[in-house]
Amino acid sequence: MSRSSSRLVAVTGATGFVGPHLVRALARHGWTVRLLVRRWSPLPDLAGVQAELVLGDLADERALGNLIDGAEAVVHAAGLIKARTSANFMAVNRDGTALLSRLTPDARFLLLSSLAAREPDLSPYAASKRAGEEVLKTRSGQGSGSWLAVRAPAVYGPGDRETLAYFKTVDRGFAPRPMVAGARLSLIHVADLAEAVVRALESDLAASVYEVDDGHPGGHTYDDMARAAGLALKGGGGRHPLAVSVPRPVLAAVGAVNGLRQSLGGPAQILTAGKVAEMFHPDWTIHDRRLAEATGFAAQHDLQRGFADTVLWYRQRHWLGNR
Repeated sequence: MSRSSSRLVAVTGATGFVGPHLVRALARHGWTVRLLVRRWSPLPDLAGVQAELVLGDLADERALGNLIDGAEAVVHAAGLIKARTSANFMAVNRDGTALLSRLTPDARFLLLSSLAAREPDLSPYAASKRAGEEVLKTRSGQGSGSWLAVRAPAVYGPGDRETLAYFKTVDRGFAPRPMVAGARLSLIHVADLAEAVVRALESDLAASVYEVDDGHPGGHTYDDMARAAGLALKGGGGRHPLAVSVPRPVLAAVGAVNGLRQSLGGPAQILTAGKVAEMFHPDWTIHDRRLAEATGFAAQHDLQRGFADTVLWYRQRHWLGNR
């Protein structure tokens, strides 16, 4: 179901990896888009999309008021994936969500969450994502507008810098993975995630937390990932990269060093003790397919096609060498 172009959606997180794909999907579905953009942040690549910009951040109540003025819906995709302290995670992922939710009591509110929220005891990041979801649940008992949260699994695709290191390593013939027995994880291409989010926004889904992935039953193994990445990088004819299982103590040591560096004032690191705990959790597959069943969503990228699309994008921009 497409919305009329007269309907306005307020969007946060447009300058991140997922954000531009999400904005383009909203525009394709006929939404008028208004974006919250932090001062001095590079503007997202939104060729062909008309979007109004509001300068500010999630702690700026005046900017948030300008962002949501007249909006029928809010898509809250902004959030921290790395931070120096638990308090920093909470300030953005929980408190920013709380403020934006409080300011938009009558708009449909969609939070882009993470599958990590299912295991809040694993890391400060996971705890903050769960806390953001819990904030929204208070809307139901206050006569507020409808809400839903969509938990994304591992997301990859054009523009993704976080998994670029993995593709570079596979390109050298090695496929690193955490040494954990029976590990499986769900994945989704960023364009498919964007489409799923817009379908959820436009649906009559009840207020709840939902999960989404690429539709592959039971998720994927690390061997599935290595095989698909190897084929994508070698043009379909390359050999399977050598699996390199990394013991937890090795990554824990790296995480401890990174934690020390950021505690001493260095930049926030993605690989910390909390991230190591997440990596060694054996089940990151989705358990809930209500969103896909209710909206008719079907991913357009299986793992092989999705990785091939990602590698092509990397090569065109010289993030990976050409072969």
